[in-house]
Amino acid sequence: MAVIEVRDLIKRYGGYTAVDGIALTVERGEVFGLLGPNGAGKTTTVEILEGYRRRDGGQVRVLGEDPGRAGRRWRSRLGIVPQGAQDGGELTVREYVRHVARFYPRPRDPDTVIERCGLAGKAGARLRTLSGGQRRRVDVALGIVGDPELLFLDEPTTGFDPEARRDFWSLIRDLAADGTTIVLTSHYLDEVEALAGRLAVLSGGRIVAEGTPRTIGGRTADSIVSWRDGDGPHRVVTDEPMPLLSTLSGRATAVTDLRVQPRSLEDVYLELIGDNR
Repeated sequence: MAVIEVRDLIKRYGGYTAVDGIALTVERGEVFGLLGPNGAGKTTTVEILEGYRRRDGGQVRVLGEDPGRAGRRWRSRLGIVPQGAQDGGELTVREYVRHVARFYPRPRDPDTVIERCGLAGKAGARLRTLSGGQRRRVDVALGIVGDPELLFLDEPTTGFDPEARRDFWSLIRDLAADGTTIVLTSHYLDEVEALAGRLAVLSGGRIVAEGTPRTIGGRTADSIVSWRDGDGPHRVVTDEPMPLLSTLSGRATAVTDLRVQPRSLEDVYLELIGDNR
């Protein structure tokens, strides 16, 4: 069953169209990545799905309801990890997570959530004493303590060190395996590639590509051939690299730094957003 259904979504700010007729579907238990440069319409789209911003056109259903009209019971089924840290600097980590847990009808055990988010050693520390990465972990704990059916993660690992990011990835995989549907926006393309089963790329308020991380934008079909010669560096995207390699090997002039690589998700992403980056 689809957890999110969007058709012809439009949002305008005065004469500017931030979201221009997008459509997408997210199935139950999916980790769905939403990519795009600043100003592409990601934040506006997510805020509409969360029920925090009204749309100007189109149809939206989230967990079977219209977010623009849904009430508190519907909202208790969501978990949200926004970009900015929450307030509460004088509270300890344990106090804050327990306080937020009381807002939900069937929360997870706060102490278990604190441990799972790598904060067991900081449970008694005041929020104002935490580092940026530790504070970000608190944001994640607040987002999942209500045991949400649908979890929105907006740049969740900003400030995390590599080990913390890997631990977070494990947590997200566990949540998805338990049936939690997750919408992930991130500028870390390796994170999206590691976690998302499907993704969409927004540019200029429109979805310019949608698919799996391995196939989006025709990624599996292409290779990148790069080299350097007397005219400088060169880079060619091709489905058939062998004829080009044969031509380069037969040149009289020196060819150096010759490489053949599959297109990465970053390569595809930058090509898709073009001048809107």
